Amino acid sequence: MDDEASNKRKFDGAAGGRAQKAAKAGGGGGKMTFAQKMMAKMGYVEGKGLGKESEGMVNPIEVKLRPQGAGVGTIKEKTKQYKEEQKRKAERDGIEVHDSSEEERKERKERKKKGQQRGAGGGGASTPGGGAPRKAKPKFRTVADVEAAAPGLDVPAQMLSSILDATSGERKMLTSAAGLMVAAGGSAETEADKIARRERMELEAFIDAWHGIQEQKIYIEEHEGQHQVEFDQTMEDLEKLQTMAAAVEDLKLAPQSQTVDAEDGTERTPWTDLVDKLEAIQTNHRHDIDRYGLVDAAVGAVAPVFKAKLADWEPLEKPDKLVSDLARIRIILGLDSHNELAASHRHNAQDEAYGKSRRQKATSTYETLMYRVWLPKVRTAVTNWNVLDHAPMTALVQAWRPLLPSFVFAHLMDQLIVPKLSAGLKLWDPRKRNHHHKQATVKYAQTHSWIFPWLPYLPPYQLEPKAPTGGLLVDFKHRLRHILDSWDISLGVVPGLSKWRDLLHSELDHVLVRHLLPRLALHLSAKLDIDPSEQDMTPLEDVNKWQTYFKTDVFARLLVAEFFPKWLSTLHIWLTSEDASLDEVAAWFKWWQQQLPAQLTNHGDIAKEWTKGTEMINNALDLLDQDVPLSHLPAPAAGPARPIAKEIAAKLDRQEPKAVAQVVETDFKDVVEGWCAENDLMMLPMREAHPTTGQPLFRITASATGRGGVVAYFHAEMVWAQKKGEKGTFELVGLNEKLAERAEGR
Repeated sequence: MDDEASNKRKFDGAAGGRAQKAAKAGGGGGKMTFAQKMMAKMGYVEGKGLGKESEGMVNPIEVKLRPQGAGVGTIKEKTKQYKEEQKRKAERDGIEVHDSSEEERKERKERKKKGQQRGAGGGGASTPGGGAPRKAKPKFRTVADVEAAAPGLDVPAQMLSSILDATSGERKMLTSAAGLMVAAGGSAETEADKIARRERMELEAFIDAWHGIQEQKIYIEEHEGQHQVEFDQTMEDLEKLQTMAAAVEDLKLAPQSQTVDAEDGTERTPWTDLVDKLEAIQTNHRHDIDRYGLVDAAVGAVAPVFKAKLADWEPLEKPDKLVSDLARIRIILGLDSHNELAASHRHNAQDEAYGKSRRQKATSTYETLMYRVWLPKVRTAVTNWNVLDHAPMTALVQAWRPLLPSFVFAHLMDQLIVPKLSAGLKLWDPRKRNHHHKQATVKYAQTHSWIFPWLPYLPPYQLEPKAPTGGLLVDFKHRLRHILDSWDISLGVVPGLSKWRDLLHSELDHVLVRHLLPRLALHLSAKLDIDPSEQDMTPLEDVNKWQTYFKTDVFARLLVAEFFPKWLSTLHIWLTSEDASLDEVAAWFKWWQQQLPAQLTNHGDIAKEWTKGTEMINNALDLLDQDVPLSHLPAPAAGPARPIAKEIAAKLDRQEPKAVAQVVETDFKDVVEGWCAENDLMMLPMREAHPTTGQPLFRITASATGRGGVVAYFHAEMVWAQKKGEKGTFELVGLNEKLAERAEGR
């Protein structure tokens, strides 16, 4: 009790405090507070609600405290302020609001009582008050209603005359306005009443049966129209089939080899007649070709005549034979616009066709015809074809390509054309040879002239220089490496090599560094002599011809490794000689600076070598000033310890690692064996070793007995041959004409 009194005092105190504050804030005559002034400026009027239309609250929200421990419903939750706000809002909206909950309860009771009274007075459905359901009012149908419900039903007059009127208590004959369904109530049922009831039931059954018959009639009429449309369509298809059957029957050819058109006198053959007929069928029945299997019928009619026309066909002499005729009937042959070959002139569509050719499981009749009739004729032509004369074969492929199935075209390129080109690459040798049993010739010198015309027709995997499974470019790389390993630098650049740069890209740089750069270094080392009295520039000029095929850094490293050590050594010998003239040395120095191209002279590595020469001359001048003999001039440092080609190749490997499946480089012994095979020579092992190097010795000879020839060994990818008449003495030689002559005993 003490806690409850305490809470009550707290509640009363809080309410009183809020009332005092409200009186101070809104009391008349008092000084307005800052908040009241701000509210007045914004349009607020005391006693009205907030908002533009005064629709808001007038009094602040009151808080009604619930006694401690009291649950919901113990006290009335609605405050006086809340009720006043609700009443004011309802009055504004035009709704009548009662002042007390007692009036609301009375109004609800009155509404409930009125609902119960309505339920007691009516019938049928139950009322909210729980009254008995109201009794349904009887409904009657007149003769007019019956006739309207069943239009077209002829009810006999005798049936209507025997039915009693049920709209009144009197027994009378049925009229058009009288009811039919219910008999007069209250009187005992007589025989006439029973007959009338039976007549009513029969009439209702007739009406229901009539409705069912009418629905069946509507259904039959609707389906009759549908069946008529289907019948008309069937008859149209039948006529179309009869027309197509007659056209297909007309494809049978006459036995004679040719006929004469009586109208214009032109000479016609069975083939031209057949193509014209098929083109007519294609035009008239374009949308029914696949539906009725006209492709098989067309190919069946074409096959015997097509085979007869190709019997004496020479593909390379007339590559486009029958192409224009087949193009006219390509749709009825199954080569419609949806076929991948229709877009075969585009490279990406060609790639797709190659992919589909490997996934195809079954062939059509046209594909079978081309594979069994056309391909064998072309295979024979490719076998006897000279790859250097590419024009007839490329014309054949270009003419027939839109008409070839994808797998037939893939077979033609992969199995026939590319192997023929690869075989031609194996015979490619741009070096000149002159033997007693051979004529001087350059075989397949310009490779791009007979391979590049095939690039638009080759699949992409044939043009991939790093393809692990091989290809045309891979074969070219192999052959190029083989040729460069034994290339004579004095012959100049390999003919047509510049044309391959756009296809090989960085692969050409790798091949040249690994296989040509050692030959260039060997050429400078063996052929170039620095002689101020009589300088031969031919070796350096031969090497400079290859400059555009190497990066400037690579070529500068080559000169630093092979040229400048000789040049500095000659400069040192000249400066330390007794009759040395520094003016002549300076002129010679400037002359050499003018012999190299500007991009090489200004290169950092070469500039350092020129600086070494300048420092050597300055050191010689200093010795002269000091009266010291020039023999005390320090000699230049030696060249690089490792071959320049291997150093650059290792650098390239670090910059661009090899592919996982890259082909292994050819061994130098294989290169020599290939050279011997090309020159009709044999290389026989002697089962002996060189006494100094320990390398195995071989005999290179043209004799079938294995005698004579020349004894040689291989070291550092170079050939060392025994000198004539000096057993045990070997000299450096190249795989050239001189070595072939010695092997033949000349």
